[in-house]
Amino acid sequence: MSEERLLNKDGMGLRAVVWKCATIEEMEAEKSLIEKIAKDKMEKTIETVRASFNSVRTGRANPSMLDRVEVEYYGTPVSLKSIAQISTPDGSSLLVQPFDKSSLKAIEKAIVGSDVGLTPNNDGDVIRLNIPPLTSERKKELAKVVAKQAEEGKVAIRNIRRDAIKAYDKLEKEKKLSEDNVKDLSSDLQKVTDAYMKKIDSILKQKEEVR
Repeated sequence: MSEERLLNKDGMGLRAVVWKCATIEEMEAEKSLIEKIAKDKMEKTIETVRASFNSVRTGRANPSMLDRVEVEYYGTPVSLKSIAQISTPDGSSLLVQPFDKSSLKAIEKAIVGSDVGLTPNNDGDVIRLNIPPLTSERKKELAKVVAKQAEEGKVAIRNIRRDAIKAYDKLEKEKKLSEDNVKDLSSDLQKVTDAYMKKIDSILKQKEEVR
């Protein structure tokens, strides 16, 4: 008969499953669960970093530049992309077509108040945004922004690894894993961590090339 207990580590929500009289099969399942949770969280971190990169303006138009814009729509903040179609008529402009034309003013206000750095042109039907070419100074600023986002992603990956190691250490203290087991698992986890670090470096390089 097994007993499950959920553990929270530094707000990461990392779970460990603790059994009474755990069998080898149960312990393997527990180790797999810890690794799976860590990998899932690392994968979500990669998605977050990629989304952050996409929201940084480059010299070429991309609908994702407006991903973080929120519009006050009938008293409720909603994402711009949920109330409008965003397209790229060409490489240097964005076209915002609201599903409800009465929201044009609110959309315009939201874009002006956001940090995208673009001036909306509202013709009463749609909003057009021209993407000016990047200056060398602006490129340097963007390089710092994406580098900071990449480092934040790496810190998150390292924190996930730390919490998984804590979960393994707890099992060792409970005499459910040997010291050698923990060393092997930690080594495997480090390889996974290194792989996700390389993923961040890869998407950072892609972002730099686009600029």
